[in-house]
Amino acid sequence: MSTGTLNISEIFHSIQGESSFAGWPCAFIRLAGCGHGCLGCDTAYAESDAATLEIEEIIRQASAFQAPFVEVTGGEPLLQPAVYPLMERLCDLGHTVLLETGGFLSVAEVDPRVHKIIDIKAPSSGVCDKNNPENIQLALEAEPAYRKKFEFKMVLGCRSDYEWAKSLLFEHRLTDSFTIMMGVMFGKLEPQELAGWILSDRLNVRMQLQLHKYIWPPDMRGV
Repeated sequence: MSTGTLNISEIFHSIQGESSFAGWPCAFIRLAGCGHGCLGCDTAYAESDAATLEIEEIIRQASAFQAPFVEVTGGEPLLQPAVYPLMERLCDLGHTVLLETGGFLSVAEVDPRVHKIIDIKAPSSGVCDKNNPENIQLALEAEPAYRKKFEFKMVLGCRSDYEWAKSLLFEHRLTDSFTIMMGVMFGKLEPQELAGWILSDRLNVRMQLQLHKYIWPPDMRGV
């Protein structure tokens, strides 16, 4: 049995809104704390609003939803060392575990069974220079059986973000081996614009919308 505590912002049941798992019911474990200062952050409340819970209590609450997926998110979940035994324990219990991380910290120590949804921050986020290049290298060097456990998410706010993202994808040939989710920053870029650019460039990416923001009010917590 795993021991340890984590600062938790919220544990809730919702529809997965961003990633190749979008649309599925999902139990979310949102860890508190980040500090990276992304412009347009939509979970700033997770910076300070937290309760300290034991790992087994976190698992009990998340498992009660009986969802097909459990996602560990934030804030930035990898800031708290106890997140690693949490994810390992969830995998051991047979859960399909997703990790959504801002891409600032290395995923090298994440249990290989965890499906890693890694943000690559575009220039308009204001934190593009904090992207951790090791995550791309880890994905490229992963054993074939675990390559499918990596995907990259890019949320774009303007045309220059798109051109930057396209160059990065071509540089590392990421679209050859990985699912690339490319979406719009809600309220900053119209979906039809991004769709048009992707189609015009014949870009091998999967377009996404922040689905939860179209189902519920975009500033609503616990969705």
